[in-house]
Amino acid sequence: MTDVNEQPDGDGDGGGSRESMLSRMTSILDAFVDRGDHLRLDDIVNATGLPRSTSHRILDQLVRLAWLQHSADGYALGRRALQLGGAPGGLGGHEDLRGAAVPVLQELHARTGQLVQLGILDFAEVVYLDTVGYGQRLPAEPRVGGRVPAHCVALGKAMLAWLAPEEIDALLYEGLKARTRTTITDLSMMHVELRRIRSRHGIAFEHDENVPGVSSVGAAVQCPDGVTAGIALAGATADLSLERWVPVILDAARRISSSLCPDSPPDDMPSAAWSDGMMSTVFALTDDDAIM
Repeated sequence: MTDVNEQPDGDGDGGGSRESMLSRMTSILDAFVDRGDHLRLDDIVNATGLPRSTSHRILDQLVRLAWLQHSADGYALGRRALQLGGAPGGLGGHEDLRGAAVPVLQELHARTGQLVQLGILDFAEVVYLDTVGYGQRLPAEPRVGGRVPAHCVALGKAMLAWLAPEEIDALLYEGLKARTRTTITDLSMMHVELRRIRSRHGIAFEHDENVPGVSSVGAAVQCPDGVTAGIALAGATADLSLERWVPVILDAARRISSSLCPDSPPDDMPSAAWSDGMMSTVFALTDDDAIM
């Protein structure tokens, strides 16, 4: 009597049981030695010894289930594989980042008197690594280690803005849940918002989008290999003039970037030079934001 879990494979590669399928899927995932590997079909066939047709079929299934992703560069680890493999989601492993950021955050708080936040992007969420200052007048204040959807806070949007559109779609595939009546919940509108952030040289704003009565302005901390973190100033909407702090928040982000990546050529780092024309652009786009 045939086991109900066994199915004909059709590829001549021996056995079709669930255990065999799991073994073959594992061998394919094991071919990705480093998190950033991009492999083509022939690379995977050579690494696993599986027939080409079997490899192609399993790769399609792994892409559909988000274990892998596929692009013009080949196959790469997907959302689920990266999460299980230790994508940054906790507070450990960020000593260099926090060491570079804390002095700048403290100076930023002393200069502005506002709550200063440092966070990283963990898939579609922001994880707060540090906060400086106390928002006694704020309805809510994030705790270190706390999480919030990236699409509804300034430092989250600042980090999302520098990702590729297809990566943003993959991160936000489950939808944008409303936290308040002003939260952006439409993916196409979020892409518009992220384009506007890029046009403002990376400055992101949020007005009551996460917690009613709280607004923030943020920027991404970037190194040549991509976005590392985000920082933000947050305060009571009624009291906080976000535009006033645009130059200092961008300068703070660049100083942290320079500390983290001291050997990077200046041309590879985000610019912190603000001309009158750039400021006028930011203010004009901010006025447009107010009517969205």
